[in-house]
Amino acid sequence: MAKCFLTNSYSFETKVAIELCTFATCYHISMKQFNVPNIYRSPLISAIKNKRKQEDKLKKDFTPTLLDFGFLQIYLARHFGFCYGVENAIEIAFRTIDENPGKRIFLLSEMIHNPQVNKDLIERGVQFLQDTYGKQIIPFEAITKEDIVLIPAFGTTLGIEKMLNEKGIPTEQYNTTCPFVEKVWNRGEQIAKKGYSIVIHGKPKHEETRATFSHASSNTPSIVVNDIAETVELAKYITGDKPAEQFYTEFKGRFSEGFDITKDLQKIGVINQTTQLATDTQAIADYLKSVMIQQYNLDATNVSERFADTRDTLCYATNDNQTAVAGLLETDADLAIVIGGYNSSNTSHLVELCEQKLPTYFIDSPERIISKHEIVDCNWQTKEQRVVNDFLPEKDPVKVLITSGASCPDAVVEAVVKKLAGYYNAEKNVDAIIEHFS
Repeated sequence: MAKCFLTNSYSFETKVAIELCTFATCYHISMKQFNVPNIYRSPLISAIKNKRKQEDKLKKDFTPTLLDFGFLQIYLARHFGFCYGVENAIEIAFRTIDENPGKRIFLLSEMIHNPQVNKDLIERGVQFLQDTYGKQIIPFEAITKEDIVLIPAFGTTLGIEKMLNEKGIPTEQYNTTCPFVEKVWNRGEQIAKKGYSIVIHGKPKHEETRATFSHASSNTPSIVVNDIAETVELAKYITGDKPAEQFYTEFKGRFSEGFDITKDLQKIGVINQTTQLATDTQAIADYLKSVMIQQYNLDATNVSERFADTRDTLCYATNDNQTAVAGLLETDADLAIVIGGYNSSNTSHLVELCEQKLPTYFIDSPERIISKHEIVDCNWQTKEQRVVNDFLPEKDPVKVLITSGASCPDAVVEAVVKKLAGYYNAEKNVDAIIEHFS
């Protein structure tokens, strides 16, 4: 019979991540419920999540849930799967399809980074205008005011939004931009009005980063950094350790039009692509803050003259899922499986966290588990796939950690659990586990 594996002993890293979630906890409690198609739901996962939510309403317990199949023990992360923004986007997309039979419906790009959801939308007649990197699939000239264009959860650029409106295509009704992405945009606008330039922590080619850069740069000088290494190099222009003219080559394509490196980094704030590692964004902000303090001889009382506090832009779901992985990794286990789309940024970061501790396999569906002995693993950095042999060790019990990204349906997680349980003749125990948690 399944049971919860509980412990109050957390590592330092876990405690730091929990601290980052404090704001998100209050925000998350009263969130609405969405009408998401049942094909994405899971009786098993729903029963577990509901049970854990009832027992831990304030989200203070980040220990995993144990599904004990005897020879196989599966530990599910405390938080994983669809977030508020994803469920909101899916509800709007499927409702739009149902309410507009016979109409042409387009998506600017992938609704979310999940292959199953995007496949389901295509099968229902939705067409993609661009790929995930902004490459045109269907020319904008081909769409008319009679068509419907859905803006994906990542948002879009002001230029594209303006173009759609000029064509007479309404964007407000069919805009599925995540409210937490919009929160980052709004925070960026607030600090821009106070004279701060903006440093965006994000993957430069990601849809959300492109959208956030568009919004930020419409208000103030803006620049994108991918990681702490690039941040360190950027800081050398603040301190004068690098010649100003070198900046325009080193950060080509990353800064707003008219960016003046000699003055536009004298007063800054950091916002982020919401699916980045929260601890990485905080590390980037902390580093730049320390540079500004040293460069301008500031202290705690006047640091805001040069550096804006934007800690509140960290996404609740990214925080929750990453913190849950930190709690998950406190468990002694043989391997981890992370489930989600291969181009999903937030899922890739969960893989990154797990593989620091133990063998980790990144899959997008249960079909990637070929047999008890073979699994198709995706490299989260290169996206190359490889077959790994003997991924399940010959021992008793085998302990497996499982989590999934914010755009992965719970039904897919359940399918993975059942497939693994089947190798140990324990798939029938799933019904007993559902009953236990109900």
